[in-house]
Amino acid sequence: MGYRTVDEWENFEFQDADIGQIHMENGHLYLELGYVTILPDNSCNRDIRKMGTNELTLQLQHVQIDRIVEEGYKLYDADGNFTGFDTELATAVCEKLGVEPEFVEINWDTKVVELDAKSIDCIWNGMTLTDDIMANTATTKAYAKNAQVVVVKDGTDYSSTADLVGKTVVAEAGSAGEAAIEGDENLAQADYVSKSVQTDCLMEVAAGTADAAVLDLTLANAMIGEGTDYASLKIVDELNAEEYGVAFRKGSDVAEAVDNAFDELKADGTMQALADKYGLTLAE
Repeated sequence: MGYRTVDEWENFEFQDADIGQIHMENGHLYLELGYVTILPDNSCNRDIRKMGTNELTLQLQHVQIDRIVEEGYKLYDADGNFTGFDTELATAVCEKLGVEPEFVEINWDTKVVELDAKSIDCIWNGMTLTDDIMANTATTKAYAKNAQVVVVKDGTDYSSTADLVGKTVVAEAGSAGEAAIEGDENLAQADYVSKSVQTDCLMEVAAGTADAAVLDLTLANAMIGEGTDYASLKIVDELNAEEYGVAFRKGSDVAEAVDNAFDELKADGTMQALADKYGLTLAE
């Protein structure tokens, strides 16, 4: 039997919820949700205890969409266009260079293959400056700092990566998180499962199908903790410090031009303003 309740937002828990469908109708936003908890004080809860539901339709009125996070750390504005730190910074750099950027989604695990095949002209999306990347591409200097962190469910007993030996650990395929797992003596002994995007890693931990995730600090800060969809998750360890850069095909001189644009955008305060907006730390 179905039930309807009005203005009882505080009588549900959404930290483990996932969104099945989203649509607008007659000015209302409808979210089809699963894994929602109905709290005892909810007027439709007759069991006087917490209950779970996998079929909840949430109807919101007078909604204004500002931005959307989807599939990893890709940000979209209300019109469905890419936004976020890297997008805004790339746009500012392209304006300095007198070119128009075209943002293309790729398989991150084959990013250098895409670059060499000329399917894309540069790799620019929170790309860690690893030894392998710098050996096989022409890279800019670092523009932002980052780290790989371990994320677990709140209440998990964790003191070091030794606690994850034999446990299920997830990371994005081809990411710096995957490299951190392979390079850590203890995590290398975990049951590693690769995922296509970083938000899938968070979903696995929240659902209890993985014990921990290794992913970008910048993404973790934005996606977990109080007031987020993953309020039940927390950062428990920082594995290594790293820096982001931009990659072009080997032998290209565009990286130097981008470095010059970085210098100008730092000098006029543009890069710092973007870093403050998105909670990032600029490289020295």
